[in-house]
Amino acid sequence: MRPLSVFAAMLSASSVAAAAPAQAAPPPSVPEVGAPSLAALGPNGVGVIEKTVVDRGAVDPLGSLAKGTLVRADRTMPLVIWYPAEVGPKDRRATYRASLVSEPPKPPAYFTVPALAVADAKPAGHGYPIVLLSHGYNNDPVMLSWLGENLATKGYVVVAIRHHDPAITDTAKAPATLIRRPLDITFVLRRIRGGLLGPLGDTTRIALAGYSFGGYGALTVAGAQLDAGSPAVKRLPAALVERYTGSGPDVAALHDPAIKAVVAISPAGGAPWAAWGASGLSGIKAPLLVIVGTSDRTVGYDPGPAAIFRDAKGSDRWLLALKGAGHAIGTNPAPAEMRGTVWDFDWFEDRMWRKPRVNSIALHFITAFLDLQLKGEAAKAEYLAVPSEESDGAAWKSDDKRYDAVSQGGANPTWKGFVKDHQDGLILKHLPPSP
Repeated sequence: MRPLSVFAAMLSASSVAAAAPAQAAPPPSVPEVGAPSLAALGPNGVGVIEKTVVDRGAVDPLGSLAKGTLVRADRTMPLVIWYPAEVGPKDRRATYRASLVSEPPKPPAYFTVPALAVADAKPAGHGYPIVLLSHGYNNDPVMLSWLGENLATKGYVVVAIRHHDPAITDTAKAPATLIRRPLDITFVLRRIRGGLLGPLGDTTRIALAGYSFGGYGALTVAGAQLDAGSPAVKRLPAALVERYTGSGPDVAALHDPAIKAVVAISPAGGAPWAAWGASGLSGIKAPLLVIVGTSDRTVGYDPGPAAIFRDAKGSDRWLLALKGAGHAIGTNPAPAEMRGTVWDFDWFEDRMWRKPRVNSIALHFITAFLDLQLKGEAAKAEYLAVPSEESDGAAWKSDDKRYDAVSQGGANPTWKGFVKDHQDGLILKHLPPSP
């Protein structure tokens, strides 16, 4: 998301997985050499399909904002679904296509992303845990293929919504997404529980993951209560504020108490926008992993996601912070077509950290967190129980003297799963639920 406001972001066109020839660049879901161990691909191939769902007669916050009264309209939501699949070496991988708004007055910038997935591949098995993935403001799901494809190789079904937000350059319409984003998520969750995925997914094991404004949506759906006194919420028509805050009749429509875990990457909604007020975050009960850069110029750090981490007092929660990183830590590396201007490049790339390194670190901790919370793999808790909150300068205590040796935890000060001398710049904190 651009640092213009919490609501500012990208305009995306439709992005469809299409067959493509062999690609020179590796898919973003393939971690780089030297990545921490849990970033590695899992044993499954990846399939990708697109579906479309329609929320008939849904509350239309954008129309309501324009008219100042409650408006309803059909809401169409395309979905990109990644899943474990039977894929052979001769199967042709997909290519993802999307566009983002360029710096005005230039036309939209179109780009492609190489895929690991095979379109419409045969599913491998059934009953997998589900991750519902929500992109940043005006982003596109294909910008999160680094996460969706990687998790699919590890036995997750990942359902990513294409939200079609208002354009970044039209900030007057942005407040409508405060309501529309969580409503999109809860509607798709109802469709998933109603059989959208068939036997492929286990609807009793669902996590939410979101980047930037998607993080806001995930936190709200997980139980964070909107505050009528918030500077952002007060920009909505009174009819919406009355319905979706306090004891309003539609407050429950924004939440899903059955969510098992939440991953929020650079989440919007905290200070100075204070969408949930002083105590609204205490409504989150699901375990939470917040990932953020300490130099985020869009949503801040503290106040910002670090305060979200502290204030979600009902949750067993972790904060992973990348020292000096900014806001753009939740997307793929910049595609070739987006490397010609600073504007386009900044949609994807951090100004200090290499994006493949960022993604690999995030994949390591997200995998540990989700395997623990959704699959019940208790041993993965060891990767989240680091020997020190700050990673810098950790000594190496192991009989393994190879240059690329990997820490097995225990008495080794190097965090479990990290290559020797390859873990600097990180902070990992944990807080249990408050009494």
